Amino acid sequence: MAKLYFSYAAMNAGKSTILLQASYNYRERGMNTMLFTSALYAEDGIGLISSRLGVSAEAELYTEETDLFARICDQHAATPISCVFVDEAQFLTALQVWQLARVADRLGIPVMSFGLRTDFQGKLFPGSSELLAIADVLREVRTICHCGAKATMVVRQDAEGHALTIGDQVSIEKTVYVSLCRRHWEEETGRWPLAGTTHDH
Repeated sequence: MAKLYFSYAAMNAGKSTILLQASYNYRERGMNTMLFTSALYAEDGIGLISSRLGVSAEAELYTEETDLFARICDQHAATPISCVFVDEAQFLTALQVWQLARVADRLGIPVMSFGLRTDFQGKLFPGSSELLAIADVLREVRTICHCGAKATMVVRQDAEGHALTIGDQVSIEKTVYVSLCRRHWEEETGRWPLAGTTHDH
């Protein structure tokens, strides 16, 4: 039975590289794949999934209004699809996550989604929250903090490199994000040391 997968990580963990490699593996065997990415990352109206290693592939764009189940149904009817890949899955709505679940359950097509788990304030993205709740398979893609520990958090920085603690959940300029372990995220965002204490550990 087809499954809905959610691979999550902090920034710069190589999620897009894994996605592109997996899609390539299908296509190398003569199978068709369908790639989606958020319209927030459209370049001149074109969807592109890019890896920091220099590999990229064109992808369908989705907005909050896109009916992913209908889009995939239409494509599958024209050309059978062996696997669906979704990049930037944190930007999915809860309804769209269920649409992807139906692709697996009703159409028998596996769906592999990739995205961030939490935003720069340490809060779950709506899409990630729903995926964590209903995906069949959860996979953590590891990356590391500057200290060498596993990075699980993301900090958003201003032009001077200072951590921002307020602002919109979505900012599409990727260069302002840094992946950190929980300990250093707390320090960078001013949550530690606690007010009125001198604790260092």
